[in-house]
Amino acid sequence: MRGENVLFVCTKPQLAGIVKAEAERSGSMWVTERWLGGMLTNFGTVKKQLRRMKELETGAEAGGEFENYTKKEQLMLSREREKLGKYLTGIKNMTRLPGLLFVVDSRKERIAVSEANKLNIPIVAIVDTNADPDKITIPIAGNDDAIRSVELITRAMADAISEARRTAPVREEVEEGESYTYSSDRGAEPADEPDRNKRRRPRRRRRANPGAIAARIKSPSEGGTDDAGADAGDAGDAGDAGDAGAGGEAGDVAAAE
Repeated sequence: MRGENVLFVCTKPQLAGIVKAEAERSGSMWVTERWLGGMLTNFGTVKKQLRRMKELETGAEAGGEFENYTKKEQLMLSREREKLGKYLTGIKNMTRLPGLLFVVDSRKERIAVSEANKLNIPIVAIVDTNADPDKITIPIAGNDDAIRSVELITRAMADAISEARRTAPVREEVEEGESYTYSSDRGAEPADEPDRNKRRRPRRRRRANPGAIAARIKSPSEGGTDDAGADAGDAGDAGDAGDAGAGGEAGDVAAAE
């Protein structure tokens, strides 16, 4: 072990007490009620529920802030706390994904096994004749319905975890661990990490203004027309002057004759 936590999973009512007791003895986490879908692949949402449950437990203590609420509001908050505690008490101190899953019945806990395989979490499970051992990292052949066999294997597992904790370095627990989400396209990835492969939205191109284009085209054409008119006027004046000069020369020639 590298200081990681171990999660015991068993939702069978007749075996839940045994698994819970051995998990507490070894300092591990457990799930003995219904497995909530996405408990591993959608760990970011589970962390929010755990934070909410801790807030409700703190407010329900003597001298807590719940004393300022009305009786009806206190009753509603108490029911919410009991509902969250029913499913999340065993993983209340889980701040990051577990390093190992111990499953009693891999066929019944197929959702937990599937989520662990998607996140590449190793699995140790009691595999009966009706289960698929290919999905389990370390399968243990045994009867997953008999109380004595489950108690024997679970006790051996708890003893191994306790011994490993004494020899392995203790990993510091952080309150805000890294949470992961699972995507069928990209696989497991941190929930807060931005999607670098996501295409950026293209910049919007500015549309041309027809009025501005018409004014720009019109202004040079008007200037060219005025210049042409001025040139034509100059040419007309020169022509008049030439005609006048020609007429004067003709008069001088007639007088000389």
